[in-house]
Amino acid sequence: MGKINRIEPGKAAELFTLNHYPNCHGALLAGSVVRGEATETSDLDIVIFDSNLKSAYRESVVEYGWNIEVFVHNLTSYKDFFKSDCERARPSLPKMVSEGIVIKDCGILDLIKHEANELLDKGPEEWSAATIKVKRYFITDALDDFIGCTNRAEEIFIANTLAELASEFVLRTNRQWIGTSKWIVRSLRNFDEKFAGHFVEAFAIFYKTADKNKVIELVDEILQPFGGRLFQGFSLGK
Repeated sequence: MGKINRIEPGKAAELFTLNHYPNCHGALLAGSVVRGEATETSDLDIVIFDSNLKSAYRESVVEYGWNIEVFVHNLTSYKDFFKSDCERARPSLPKMVSEGIVIKDCGILDLIKHEANELLDKGPEEWSAATIKVKRYFITDALDDFIGCTNRAEEIFIANTLAELASEFVLRTNRQWIGTSKWIVRSLRNFDEKFAGHFVEAFAIFYKTADKNKVIELVDEILQPFGGRLFQGFSLGK
């Protein structure tokens, strides 16, 4: 998609809302363009609130030179999405609502934004000791596979799994929100910039040189405050 055909993101969001949701009760522009992180492939994330809708839906379109992701809700459906997002510790919709720039508001967005901000400030539910134990076991299992693997192709993908498990463990045991893909790094940076750099460096060294030592040290450091690696005596469903 050529950047030359794009119009300014705020204007594009206004025109899109006016043309497709003229009777909506609220609209927000969110995503990377709002955070100042847009790239040439970034899209527009638009959240629509309309009390006349029976149910929520999501749609992808291309207009005004932009890929547009629109998330459409009535005045109750968003609450279910808020709840499910927080339960999985990935607050996608609350974050979009919290950071979103108002495109249109018929007097409903202050309350919805307040709800989103309260959830984000509270953080995810604390992991139980039982959950931590299970997570330790699966990290240990992945780490053992990583250490023992001698197939370069296979160990790359084991490392990917290990990075996801380890990042989740660090964030959840500190009651921080998690993410996937690029949001893994962003979530780690939101938690601790120095640790995030240490985390990325360990895996970068492995991917570049096949040296596993930094990754192994990192994972052991993450597990150590909770008892270290776990295999002997672990039981699930017995």
